[in-house]
Amino acid sequence: MAEHDFPSESLDPSGEGWEQLRAEGHRMLDEMIDNLATLRERPVWQPVPAEVRETFRRAAMPEESGGLRDFFSAFSRDVLPYSVGNRHPGFMGWVHGGGTPVGMLAEMLAAGLNANLGGRDHAPVEVERMVIRWAATMMGMPETASGLLVTGSSMANFIAVIVASRARPDGVAMRTTGLQGRKLTGYAAQTVHGCVSRAFDLGGLGTDALRLVPVDAAFRMDMPVLRRMIAADRAAGFEPFLVVGTAGTVDTGAIDPLDEIAAIAEAEGLWFHVDGAFGALATLSERFRPALAAIGKADSLAFDFHKWAQVPYDAGCVIVRDPVRHAAAFAQTLSYLSREDRGTAAGAPWFCDLGPDLSRGFRALKVWATLSVYGTRRLGLMVDQCCDVARYLAARVEREAGLELMAPVTLNIVCFRVRATGEDDVALDNFNAELVKDVQESGIAVPSTTRIGGRLVIRAAIVNHRTVRADVDRMVDAVLEGAARRRDCGVRVPG
Repeated sequence: MAEHDFPSESLDPSGEGWEQLRAEGHRMLDEMIDNLATLRERPVWQPVPAEVRETFRRAAMPEESGGLRDFFSAFSRDVLPYSVGNRHPGFMGWVHGGGTPVGMLAEMLAAGLNANLGGRDHAPVEVERMVIRWAATMMGMPETASGLLVTGSSMANFIAVIVASRARPDGVAMRTTGLQGRKLTGYAAQTVHGCVSRAFDLGGLGTDALRLVPVDAAFRMDMPVLRRMIAADRAAGFEPFLVVGTAGTVDTGAIDPLDEIAAIAEAEGLWFHVDGAFGALATLSERFRPALAAIGKADSLAFDFHKWAQVPYDAGCVIVRDPVRHAAAFAQTLSYLSREDRGTAAGAPWFCDLGPDLSRGFRALKVWATLSVYGTRRLGLMVDQCCDVARYLAARVEREAGLELMAPVTLNIVCFRVRATGEDDVALDNFNAELVKDVQESGIAVPSTTRIGGRLVIRAAIVNHRTVRADVDRMVDAVLEGAARRRDCGVRVPG
């Protein structure tokens, strides 16, 4: 094609096209707000129909221009009804925040601005610095701490492991020479999230370098065993460098003895990291703040604003107490990314010096919007509400003869199952697993499953600010009714 055959206009509309765009945009916004306002009238989750899957799997790459209205119609028809459902008050699976209308609007503003927060001198960078300072302050860490917003706690934990390994004597040299035979070891409870093991994998340390410490009856890291494991590794010629405490384990919501871990880390010269993916934000609650006070002693912290703070996905956060050590682990000097004393290339240090990403979206805007509109006091009360609903659910489970509670309720996670009466373990596990699928497919509620002491259990995590007692009652009723239906259908069930 000749050069003059290419269109010269931009991708923006022109003339009356701007008003058409405005009208379509208002319609899309109105429909999404209406959808949020009427969540309870729809199923929590429903399977994607085969014909909808085929629509996506067979769709040809568009070559010609299309219409915004047609696109939104396809979204409304084929995507909106079949999302994972975590906005709905009946969603209790895994640990998903519910989002807010405020966050949705902030996302729109951030997309309109289209800022890259890898670096350079512009106001969005100052917003993220402000949010990081707020985050450090709310967690009891110095407001001078370093940090950045990332996709989630998986990336935040990865960054923390890298910083911790390079904070060792001669650790920065590993950026160029690699481990060179150094046998670094870290420690975390057996209940630690799998992303910490993955961080050891991706960081080149190897998953065997993460020692998993047994837990006590309350699912908290066993301190005497931790001490013995560190001593044994030193005696065997290993180099302990990190201990990870969990603030809100993914299975049960347990909180490791953070104060004791901090003391051991200090005595042993280890980096103290806290994985607080969802539990760290319980520090906003006056009720739970004392149990989490030792987070303020951490060298680094990983947590997610997109869980209990209800910020839309994704909005993870890593905080590092020592800004110099943080930058030393990641900063690069590149001619095409030179920093200047003025102009657009001023404003160092840049966020690309604190993690692996150079291109970074404006996540900080939706965090700022959420904290500004709702405030930490109201968010703390929301945490209390979620935990109160969880305790109500636990009490309901204990009242039901056909159910049993499988773990203590520390925060907002309730693990239970249909009670065993003569069935073998495998049969009971399979029954509970199938029952969870039944409840999910009913559209009434979405719990998930995990294993406690090797036994499969039903797990309800109350993270959504919209979830109330009536929602967990509907979930329990659905579990009991599902068990009764399976019994009537001749399926071997306990009871």
